[in-house]
Amino acid sequence: QVQLMESGGGLVQAGGSLRLACTASGSISSFKSVGWYRQVPGKQRELVAGILNGLPPNYVDSVKGRFTLSRDNAKNTLYLQMNVLKPDDSAVYYCNAATLLPGGIWKYYWGQGTQVTVSS
Repeated sequence: QVQLMESGGGLVQAGGSLRLACTASGSISSFKSVGWYRQVPGKQRELVAGILNGLPPNYVDSVKGRFTLSRDNAKNTLYLQMNVLKPDDSAVYYCNAATLLPGGIWKYYWGQGTQVTVSS
C-alpha cells in the first residue's frame, strides 16, 4: 500500500514563504501523475499544481508565478515551494499521486493533509 507523508505546513504572514514536502513510501517516479491539492471548509478540493506523464508542471492561475512544483526522484519526494503567500492561500494542502491501471482505471493515493495558514 502506497503511503504519502506530507510536511512543511504552518502559520506564516502574508508575503512569506513555505515549502511543503511529500515523501512517498515507494518510487515517486513510478506514478503517472503527482501533485498538490488544497481544500478549505465548504469548498471543493482544487488542484494547485501537478505533473502528468513527466510533462512540465501545470498550476492553477491563482498561484502561477508564486508557487513552484518540483520532484526529487532519488528521495521519492515531491515539493511545493510557495512564495508571496496570501491569506487566500490558507487551506489544508494534500499530496496526491496516481497510477493508471489496466483497463484505463485511475488509482489515487492521498496524504493526510497539512494545514497552511497565512495571516494578513
